[in-house]
This record gives sequence, C-alpha cells and structure tokens, in this order.
Amino acid sequence: MTRALPAEAGPEVPTSGRGRILGVDAARAVALVGMFATHIFPLREGREPTLTGLIASGRASALFAVLAGVGVALATGGTRRPAGAREHLGAGSALVVRGILVGALGLTLVALEAPVAIILTYYGLLFVVAALLLRAPRGVLAAGAVLACVLTPVASQLLRAGLPDGPGRQIGWPALAAPGDAVVTLALTGYYPVLTWTTYLLAGMAVGRLDLRRPQVAAGLLTGGVALAVAAHTASALLLGPGDGVWVLGAAASARRYGTTPTGNWWWLAVDTPHSGSPLDLAATIGSALAVLGAMLLLSRWSRRVVRVPAALGSAPLTLYTLHVAALAGYAGSGSDDAILWLGHVVVATLIGLGLQLAGVRGPLEAVVSAAGRAVRRGVTGVTVKPVDSQPPRPPGR
Repeated sequence: MTRALPAEAGPEVPTSGRGRILGVDAARAVALVGMFATHIFPLREGREPTLTGLIASGRASALFAVLAGVGVALATGGTRRPAGAREHLGAGSALVVRGILVGALGLTLVALEAPVAIILTYYGLLFVVAALLLRAPRGVLAAGAVLACVLTPVASQLLRAGLPDGPGRQIGWPALAAPGDAVVTLALTGYYPVLTWTTYLLAGMAVGRLDLRRPQVAAGLLTGGVALAVAAHTASALLLGPGDGVWVLGAAASARRYGTTPTGNWWWLAVDTPHSGSPLDLAATIGSALAVLGAMLLLSRWSRRVVRVPAALGSAPLTLYTLHVAALAGYAGSGSDDAILWLGHVVVATLIGLGLQLAGVRGPLEAVVSAAGRAVRRGVTGVTVKPVDSQPPRPPGR
C-alpha cells in the first residue's frame, strides 16, 4: 500500500486550483516570452545590442535555469528536503528519469533543424546533477552557488585549453555515436555548458528551499536580485574600463558569445556579455532571475487575477517550448514582421495555457515526464507524491 505525502500549499501562498504557486509559474511565463523574443527578433545591429538583446538575451535562459532549480526543490519537499537515504534515492531516481526524458526530447528537437540552440539536452544533464544534491542543506546550496559562480568559469578556461572552440554542432541523436565528444560539448563547450550552468541550478535549489509563502522572502529576492545584477554589471564596467580590460580585449570584449569565452586571456572572466559564462555574467543573470521571481511572487500576493493569465502560460513550459521550436522549424518566412510573429507565438501559447488551466490538466509533455518520475519514485519508496509544484504546508509552530 502506498501513502500520500501532503503537497498542497498553505493558505498564505497564492496558488492555482492544482496547487501550483502562481508567482513561480508567472516567472516562467516571463522566461518563455523573453525566449520567444530572443529567438525571433535580432539581438544586435552591427556591434550594438537591440532592445531585445539588452533586455532578454542571456536573461531568459538563465531565468529558466534558476526556475528549474526552484522546481526541483519544490518537487522534492520545498523547505523539507529528503530526510532519509531511501527518500533521497526515490527522489533522485525520479529526477534522473526526468532528465533522461527531457534530454531525449532535446535530441529529437535538434532533428527539426530549427534556427535556435536547443537547451533541453543540457537541462537533462542538469537534472542528473540535481539528483546528487537533494539532501544538501539550503546554506550549502547557497554557498555552492557562490563558489560555482566564481570557480566554474575558471575551471572552464583551464579545461577548454587546447580544445576546439565552441559551441560546435548541436547535440542530436547522431552525436551519440561519439559519446565522449557529446559529453564534452554538453559539459564544457556547448551553448549552455553544464559545468558553469550548475551555478544556476544551485541558486534555484537554494531559493526553492526557502519558505516562498513569506512576503519577506519575495521582497528579499527582488531587492537582493536587483542589487546583485547592478553590482555585477558595475564590477564588469570598472574592470573593463578603468581596469583596462577593454584595452586588452579590444572590440571582442562586447562581441556576442555562445556559451563560453576564448581561453587565451584571463581578462575574459571580467566581461558580463550574455551567454559568456563568466563569473559576472552568471552573477548578473542570477540577479535578474531572482528579481523577476521575487516580483512575480509579490505581484501574485497583491492580486491573483493579475497573474492568472501569465501563470497559465508558465504552467506548461516544456510543452510550449517544444511547440515553439517546432513552429520555428516549419516557418519558411512569409514576409511577416518579426513583431507579428512574436505576438502570434505569445498569444497562441497563452491560449493553450489557459485551455489547459480551464480543463484542469497539465501540459501533455509535463504530464508524461511527471508520471514517469512519480512511478519510479513510488517504486523505490512506496510513497505517492502528488503532481504539483507547490510549497508544502508549514510545520506547526513555525
């Protein structure tokens, strides 16, 4: 016989009818809309970033990654991390299965040859990494995020010395014929290298272990995130300006990056260019991600009605991301304005999200991945876990 773990949120946190935290889903909607924009609008005009490049480039994907960490923490107990070895094994096994399925979907989407870099295979590997961290205390996760922010870009520079420049070809099913090369791409040289992106995972898991019911937590995420982003951009400007970094790197300092920086000069670690994977890029984009999450949590407390629609859009990110990539792959260019194309993607995705919400069901891909994970976890632990993304009830006396 299986027993059910309580998973509904307490009355203090604004949730949907299925127990999902509206502020978290609304933040996912911001990431989706930003991702649509970076895939459709140009990010640069010559050497200068466009408005989309300034606002969303590097930030939308980082927000997704941080929220993935938040989701992992919420799905494995929120403030209550897995307590025993068996519970950890069950939750970790479910995450590994989830990672395999998400990664397989990413390998399949690459075959569509859409004009975008597919992130899901990297996410799949990140979920495997997350499975090893589930019992880590919140403070350890936070400290790990700080250390990873500082050290993983240095490790990347050292490990990539002598390797071909990234990002290389996207990792699809044919790439698995050379698994060693595929792992190097996913971990080190690709568009979203897991080595440095583990920083986002750790930061998100640390946040997901906080009590997201408390308005003080949401306000702290907003103000702390803004402060972190401003500090990181300011530090980069000082290092590259008065610190003579621009004189050393030249015009390449502001060139668009694709997951990594060149290995020939340590000054590259001072840039804050989107997708550069430098310490200051990681810090700035974590800051913006925390600020968005905090703002959406506060907004959901102020008015649930305001965030209902974006929360519906953000409740099925895997399904909507897949449809978005498939649509771009089949888009031959009809002469439509980019703004119309972007608005079309946003409207259709919102309607699908609202339809799923009204029907009281999850996105189809989310349902498959969640069901597989729950089945594995139930088989290991004998515990049935409800398929929600919510903060567990606060223990009495806290």
